Amino acid sequence: MVSMHQPGGGVALTTAKPFIAGGLMLAIGLIAINDQVFGRWLSAARPKGAQGCEKIVQSSAQLSREQLAKLLVVPERDPKENVRKIVAEPYCSLPQLQVRSGVVSEREAYPMAWDPSVQLVILYENDEYAGYRFRFQ
Repeated sequence: MVSMHQPGGGVALTTAKPFIAGGLMLAIGLIAINDQVFGRWLSAARPKGAQGCEKIVQSSAQLSREQLAKLLVVPERDPKENVRKIVAEPYCSLPQLQVRSGVVSEREAYPMAWDPSVQLVILYENDEYAGYRFRFQ
C-alpha cells in the first residue's frame, strides 16, 4: 500500500493557503477594475447613435411586466393600433428592413421598466403586428 501523505507536506500547504487566497482576491480585483476601465473605453469609443435607434420617439417610454404579458398574447397580423393600445409610443424607431421579399418592415424599441438594458423590439409589416424579439445591450 502506497501512502499519499508526505511527511511535512501538509504544513507547507496550510501556511500557503492564506497567500493563495490573497493572490486570488488580488487577481479578481484587478480583473474587475480592468473590466470597468475597458468597458468605459469601449463605450467612449462607440458613437452615440450606435444603439441602433434611428429616431427617439418618447425618451421616457418603458414597458412594464403587465404590458409585456398583454403583448405576448396578441396574435400576429393584428392591426398596429391594437398593439399601440397596449404599449403606447415606443422609446425609439429603428431603421426599416426587409424581412420578406417585397415587404418593408418597421421596428420600434421599448426598454423594460425593470431592466432598461433589455429592450423589446416590435416588428410591423404593412401596419400589422408581425412579431417581436428581445435586444440586450
